[in-house]
Amino acid sequence: MSELRPRFWELPIDALSRDEWEALCDGCGQCCLHKAEDEDTGVIYPTNVACRLLDLKTGQCTDYKHRKRQVPDCLKLTPKIAASISWLPETCAYRLRADDEPLPAWHYLISGDRESVHRAGMSIRGRAISELVAGPLEQHIILPPGMELADDDDE
Repeated sequence: MSELRPRFWELPIDALSRDEWEALCDGCGQCCLHKAEDEDTGVIYPTNVACRLLDLKTGQCTDYKHRKRQVPDCLKLTPKIAASISWLPETCAYRLRADDEPLPAWHYLISGDRESVHRAGMSIRGRAISELVAGPLEQHIILPPGMELADDDDE
């Protein structure tokens, strides 16, 4: 009788190979959206402004291998820091697996379909604008339900 071996995405993230780690990305593109930070409070607000390297139709980086050369502040997500990045979306496979949570049904590793992330409405497709045309980030803040902008009139 053979023992069932867990699928790689069910393993602890520190047990994954580099290729397996990279394969966790569902292509939602949410991590490539700029964030605006309130200088006074430190609160980080999401925006709909995408990095110039993000393909807005596919949710994939157009130059992933060399992205750090073109965008020096691009974050290299690693298993060591995945659980500590507060602005990663709750649906992010890296964050889910760092918290030992299962992947959602729409994730391509579960569904077998790279388009399922888009059909489920979890990607930036149709909701983001490139930084090349966006203008000031403050004009593109997208507040999640229950989040409000900090009040500057505390006097």
